[in-house]
Amino acid sequence: MNGKLSSLTDELKKTLFFFDGITAIDAATYVHHKMLQDYSLLQVEEKVNLCLKQNPCFTVDNNNLWRLCIEGSEENDSFYKTLLKKKEPISLRDVIKNSKTKKAKVTKKLAEEAALVTDARFVQLENGNWGLTEWYFEPEQYSIKHLVIKAFKIHANGASLAQLHETVNEWRNTTPQVIQQLLLKFPYFEQINKELYTYNEKIHLAHDRMVRRYLNLLKAQKQKWQYDREKLNIKINNLKKHIDEISSAQKEAAAALAERANVIDQYHNLSTQLSEKDLLLSMRKKEILRYREQLAKLESKANSILYQCRLWVRRAKDKEMEVAALKKYNEKNQTSLETMFSKLHQYKERDRENKAKMAELKEYYTNRIAELQTEIVELKQQLERTKENSQYEERKLYQDINHMSNDLKETLERAEELQKAVRLLEQELEKSKESKMRLESKLRPLPVRLVIKICSLFKPE
Repeated sequence: MNGKLSSLTDELKKTLFFFDGITAIDAATYVHHKMLQDYSLLQVEEKVNLCLKQNPCFTVDNNNLWRLCIEGSEENDSFYKTLLKKKEPISLRDVIKNSKTKKAKVTKKLAEEAALVTDARFVQLENGNWGLTEWYFEPEQYSIKHLVIKAFKIHANGASLAQLHETVNEWRNTTPQVIQQLLLKFPYFEQINKELYTYNEKIHLAHDRMVRRYLNLLKAQKQKWQYDREKLNIKINNLKKHIDEISSAQKEAAAALAERANVIDQYHNLSTQLSEKDLLLSMRKKEILRYREQLAKLESKANSILYQCRLWVRRAKDKEMEVAALKKYNEKNQTSLETMFSKLHQYKERDRENKAKMAELKEYYTNRIAELQTEIVELKQQLERTKENSQYEERKLYQDINHMSNDLKETLERAEELQKAVRLLEQELEKSKESKMRLESKLRPLPVRLVIKICSLFKPE
């Protein structure tokens, strides 16, 4: 039958009609393939649980397996029979139009639709037509595992591999090798003898619980690992920031050392300039001394000329004028010397200030470099500690996983022992049945029965 179902309830009816007993999780996975694909699987599971609990046509047993009540209500039997005759989906409106009594059509239509929603035999399509649930099951969308379980429920006393392949192949194309691998994979498919297999529902439920519990533990462990990994990443990022700060501080220290080297070069240049100035001052002093000697000689000559040659007045005046000019020149030299001495004093004071600054800078940068080296050592130690802690935590987590896998192995071994015990009990039951049949065969002859009746008559009450 072609047509797309309209609601989640109809999809669940279709799935539960095919499977006689299925968990809500498996039903949610099949529904998620057909509709509600924008939702996550957990959200679809919540909606499926809500729909199963609200609709009375769905029932749950003690093993949390949901089933479909196919009996339905008597008021919908006429509509069921019309659908069986038509063999195609029809709408309630057409049924009401064709009916003889047309009283309160709208209210009747609404009442019948509400009754059909809670009846497991009917499903509604997107165009509003109603069809039978048995028309719309799609076995090709179900997994081979559930198809094999369905085949075992058809063959309740057990089935061979050929029978299973024949039954499953009617619903979905497969091979006997695939079915045999599936039977060997899961422990709830038991092999009675070389050819006959059975399905144990209790072991299936226990296996699903154990697998779900194991998956939840793995999920919690994964979340814990992710949380620890994020914490380690945060620590590593913080350490990287500290290392970047240290590298920037080292760069600043290198820049300071380069600036210090520049200051030292300037100091050496200033010292060479001062030495040159000192040389020039010494040369000027020598010139001044020479000028003084010349002045003394000139004064002596002038005095001798004054005493000896008063007659030569012009020449004396010229000489005096020359002496006056020399005096002026001498005064100028003295003022220049005084300025030179003051500049020399200023240069020496600057030199002292520069030396003091150099000493302060040297002390500051040595202290700063020592502090940075201690911080680098401490950060390296912290990094080693965090690495050791992370390695220890990883070892601990691996040990927990090993313990959990060992527990899973023990539970599987216990399940195998339970299977063996069940097989032994079945063998003992068969032996007791055989002994009972033997006794019954011995009591069947007529004389034996007469003797038993006579003994029962004479037996004291």
